[in-house]
Amino acid sequence: MRLFSLPTQIHCFDTAGEFWREFNVGAGDLVFTHRFIYDAYLAALPSACDFLFYEQFGTGEPTHTLVDAVRRAISPRAYRRIVAVGGGAVADTAKFLALDGSHPTLDFLEKRAPLVKGKALVIVPTTCGTGSEVTNLAVLAVEEKETKFGLGGDAFYAEYAVLIPELLASLPYDYFFYSAVDALIHAAESLVSPRSNSYTELFSLQAISLILASFRHIAEHGRDARFGQLKQLLLASNYAGIAFGNTGVAAVHALSYPLGGKYHVPHGQANYQFFVPVFRAYDRLKPGGHIRVLRSAIATALTVDSDHGVWSALDLLLSRLLPQKQLREYSMTIDEIDSFTDSVLEKQQRLLSNNYVELDRACIRAIYAARY
Repeated sequence: MRLFSLPTQIHCFDTAGEFWREFNVGAGDLVFTHRFIYDAYLAALPSACDFLFYEQFGTGEPTHTLVDAVRRAISPRAYRRIVAVGGGAVADTAKFLALDGSHPTLDFLEKRAPLVKGKALVIVPTTCGTGSEVTNLAVLAVEEKETKFGLGGDAFYAEYAVLIPELLASLPYDYFFYSAVDALIHAAESLVSPRSNSYTELFSLQAISLILASFRHIAEHGRDARFGQLKQLLLASNYAGIAFGNTGVAAVHALSYPLGGKYHVPHGQANYQFFVPVFRAYDRLKPGGHIRVLRSAIATALTVDSDHGVWSALDLLLSRLLPQKQLREYSMTIDEIDSFTDSVLEKQQRLLSNNYVELDRACIRAIYAARY
């Protein structure tokens, strides 16, 4: 049984300019990014590379039709390397840009076409959440099905992941928080996964410790205190990505996909809705299993008793940093409590099979109802 794999080389630089020079970004490279990142960090750098902006094709989370449009736009050019500078939307789109072949993107998602790498891929994250730079996973929305689908394959691994803390400095606070809590969820879901092992636990536990320490610091000193935590949180996000890239994620992501798919709620924000409720359910159903390790890690980080009040303390800390909305505030209707529950059970078995403990229909519905 394979325990651990990390084909991606990881590099770290203080500035975008250092990365640019070290990686000799130039002719034959396509830099895929956001316009605001280009304006702030890349425009002044000398290069013969081509630039393409996500905003030329759409906004929000990537869909299979958006990815098709980007793939068509670059098809006349024979690029040797895709350099993705951005958050999860840019990174996941870029993984498809690096593939060989002209199959529609939906054929890949529905496994009617093989994933074959055609170009080298460099991913430079500009959030502290997705961990996509070190995983072989990509997630796209399929609008006609009003949900998201994840796809995994070794062709999605980047050859290089590049960490540059300065790129996080322009991230608005809400996006910063949602990305960081997403990394925390990745680490927590990995830790209690049936596929968790002694190698992945090292990365999960370190990510949890770093993220919660930073969250406590920000809660105590105010939102601007995040700027002193960017390198720590970028590393923590990377650690969490390494962990869940080997184990997968589970019910938190599964429950978030109908919300994100239909109402275009950003990934980390949607996951935040279900994080604590799912883990409370896990703990109630199987308190004596590996969730004890997670409870202990959170209790140590938050200086509370591991057997009493861990989830309440975590919920309180997260709410201090950014209060949650109710699901109805995203325009979700009460009837969708049932339809979302059915969607999860019908379309997200890949994720549900990785749960710490099985959640039945009544449990999933109760979580949606409580958050509504």
